[in-house]
Amino acid sequence: MIPISDSPRSRTIPIVNWTLILLNVLIFLFELSLPSRALDRFLFTWGAVPIRVWGAVLGHADPFWLITLITSQFLHGGWAHILGNMLYLWVFGDNVEDRMGHMRYLVFYLLCGVIAGLIQTFVLFGSRVPLIGASGAIAGVLGAYLVLFPGARVTVLAPYFFFGLGFFEVPAAVLLVMWFLLQFINGIAAITTASPSVGGIGWWAHIGGFVAGWLLVRFFARRPQPRPAWPPDWYEW
Repeated sequence: MIPISDSPRSRTIPIVNWTLILLNVLIFLFELSLPSRALDRFLFTWGAVPIRVWGAVLGHADPFWLITLITSQFLHGGWAHILGNMLYLWVFGDNVEDRMGHMRYLVFYLLCGVIAGLIQTFVLFGSRVPLIGASGAIAGVLGAYLVLFPGARVTVLAPYFFFGLGFFEVPAAVLLVMWFLLQFINGIAAITTASPSVGGIGWWAHIGGFVAGWLLVRFFARRPQPRPAWPPDWYEW
């Protein structure tokens, strides 16, 4: 199921969410401009390479490599990778930012990404393949959304029996729990099949980011404020 939109309306302009999407897209376009060897160097410098990250955590390597737990969140490996991530961030991020406030949301987003990166690099301990992508941080946003808006309705594009695709509304709680269970099942399978020398999907980054967001949202979210009587809905951003 591909999320298209959700029912809650953000009462504030999601400046941070839009900026994160813009940065991810601009950096991806920069990646596309690089020749193959330069791109490899770029990804291996700014991606989170497990052996470097945990070498830095344990004090055996340059602490600089810890920064890659943040920089790796803005790198992507292809069009499907970035479009899928940005779609989820576009649909779910604005309302989470609305409930947290701009700066809290930014810190929350990056922190979930760091935790997700630490978990995925630990699972691949010793690997020299860089971990890249915003999916761990976005998984944190999904975990927060599940806590804040479990009753929201999400419009999704999904298969309709054997007749093609159709648009359906599903409860956010159902969609997000199904999403998490899929990540968990694949994560368990990946433990026995993942190779430290071959790239793939960071299932445990998704799992770790989601759980981190589900837990941390309680410290970042503000109490919901009642909607003002004025201006009317059509005037709100």
